[in-house]
Amino acid sequence: MDITIRRPDELTAAPRRAWHHTMDESPEYANPFLAPEFAIGIGRQHGGARVAVLHEGGEPVGFFPYERNAFGIGRAIGLGLSDCQALVHLPGVTWDAQELLRACGMSIFEFDHLVQEQRPFDRHVTGTFASPVIDVKPGDGSSAEWLRSSYPGLAKTTLKKERRIGRDLGEVRFVFDERDPEMLRRLMQWKSAQYRRTGRMDRLSRPWIVDLVGHLFEVREEHFTGVLSVLYAGERPVAAHFGPRSSSVLAAWFTTYDPELRYYSPGLLMHLRLTEAAGRHGVTLVDLGRGDKEYKEWLKTRELRVGEGFAARPHPVAAAHRMWRRPVRGLRNTVPAHPRLREPADRLLKTVGTLRTSARVTSESTKPRPR
Repeated sequence: MDITIRRPDELTAAPRRAWHHTMDESPEYANPFLAPEFAIGIGRQHGGARVAVLHEGGEPVGFFPYERNAFGIGRAIGLGLSDCQALVHLPGVTWDAQELLRACGMSIFEFDHLVQEQRPFDRHVTGTFASPVIDVKPGDGSSAEWLRSSYPGLAKTTLKKERRIGRDLGEVRFVFDERDPEMLRRLMQWKSAQYRRTGRMDRLSRPWIVDLVGHLFEVREEHFTGVLSVLYAGERPVAAHFGPRSSSVLAAWFTTYDPELRYYSPGLLMHLRLTEAAGRHGVTLVDLGRGDKEYKEWLKTRELRVGEGFAARPHPVAAAHRMWRRPVRGLRNTVPAHPRLREPADRLLKTVGTLRTSARVTSESTKPRPR
């Protein structure tokens, strides 16, 4: 097995085609977060992004995107944003984790959404978690007919709320692939406010993530497209979603809504309309991502398993990094693992969000105004 290392933007058309072919050959690697376009997008923001290309007989048979710093500490590419991580390889290809780390110059490799089929990493997995998905069956009828057949338990209440918002604001319509960049900016504004309101870390306060989203929005390829979807009532946008799709998988990524319209359950309406429309556009699987959320329990048809952990070689830097990161991961996983803690934790985060928002409003109101 020969392994060469490349920057993502150094991959020419031929290796990108081989990477796409590898995704097509193995359904578990069809996720858009495993596409070269996502690695290239991260590489535009992070100088340490690399791709290890595995060769057999001179032909590329595997692709391993990762990030590495000057100390040899590595992580899955887009860690914290990516909902699917793997060494993408053709069926039957075998590889060794230690050999891979040496070739990449990494003493340790951290991951948190590893595809379950990555056997050489098995002994390095410290925990596995459910990642809900929706198996999509395209319908020939209306969205209401699809909803009644796919989600009979949700259909009555959802359709009632959709009719109500239509009466109050105007006819409900859904655009699966909205190309208006102004709507992308609106989505990021809503999502940023939602993060602050709920006490979560505001990912979109980081310029590099905003730049990444803007870049992926412009990518229009068969194996990777940045899809912006918007639910409108009349001319008013109600909810929006942005996420990448491959030829067959749509990743649920940034979903948000107008907080003034929260009583209409716009987030749920968005997910249902998105799933129905995705089926009409050739998607067979919607990946909701790891995490325990009530709407995921309502919508999922099954669960995949993803792993987190640290693949390491004997090295003092690896030992120190693992000692530092393991308690952080353990604390983060404690609440989801104990259902009784979830509601108090959510209340605490919302209280923090309220205080944060109030402080921001107060700060804005006390700024001296120009005369």
